[in-house]
Amino acid sequence: MVRLKSALALASLTTAILTLTACQHAGTYYLISNNLKLPYWQTVNAGFTKAATEYGVNARLEGPDDYNAPAELEAFRKAVAAKPAGILISVADAMTFREDIVNAVEAGVPVITVDSDAPTSARLFFIGTNNSAAGRLGGQRLVDKLKGKGNVVFYSIPGQPNLDERLRGYKDVIAEHPQMKVVDVLNVKGDPGIAFDHTRQYLAKTGADKVDAFVALESSSAAAIGDVLKREHATDRLLIGMDVGPDTLNLIKDGTIDSTVSQKPFTMGFVGLVMLDEIHRHQPKPFQNNYVVDSFSRYPTFVDTGTALVTKDNVDVYLESAAKAKQ
Repeated sequence: MVRLKSALALASLTTAILTLTACQHAGTYYLISNNLKLPYWQTVNAGFTKAATEYGVNARLEGPDDYNAPAELEAFRKAVAAKPAGILISVADAMTFREDIVNAVEAGVPVITVDSDAPTSARLFFIGTNNSAAGRLGGQRLVDKLKGKGNVVFYSIPGQPNLDERLRGYKDVIAEHPQMKVVDVLNVKGDPGIAFDHTRQYLAKTGADKVDAFVALESSSAAAIGDVLKREHATDRLLIGMDVGPDTLNLIKDGTIDSTVSQKPFTMGFVGLVMLDEIHRHQPKPFQNNYVVDSFSRYPTFVDTGTALVTKDNVDVYLESAAKAKQ
């Protein structure tokens, strides 16, 4: 009987130790961004939570539903105060977030940027799209379809790093064609209603001021622009979008949108959590974040998740993929 009691006690102690060890590993990871109501961020979060489930850790999504940099910064500060195992963040304004990211990393919280970078902060590295390359990809489509001449309007959020990089990519291509002109870069502030209202005004321009092409650099504008073009039966204008939201894909299929530049948001979220968990378990503190100059670093400075051009020729592949993801 004594031996049996001792064996049971040892088994209970072993179970307790294993449970404690598991709890110590099962940290909480945060994904923080703006505009969380957008399908794009729902897809990023789907990848983030999928990885969390597979790795047996906790995942939380925080941030404002609209484009609101101060609210996102407050969400980031609250996450840091909770002392999480790591934070994956899309930065609305690189300079605004710089000091807080430095403070977080110095406090022992690993921070990786996703989708929109803050390269001069202490973030460990960036996971997402090569946005300059994405802009050049869309820019080449723009030039080809306009045959190297025409007026172009861009829809963006100036100051957001990833969108600024995309715009530079487009402008690099446009600069090689002197008969093409950027007539405006509209600040949509993450609001499709702004895109809708201004598109109606742009369509009214005629003669030398006629707008020949509309380019959305963020995911919420293309469908709104396309709605205006359909209402006005403006079939002589070119529209290029960004990302593969369902509305965008359906408007490509019916010919309203010419094309869109796709990213891999699910992959960004999935890889982001995997890398944060790797760092949490294996990276000594303080964090070494000068990976650019360290030829023997275990981590990269940039993980490019890839881009592709979606047109009417291949849109069905993306629609089918989206349908399978919902099953």
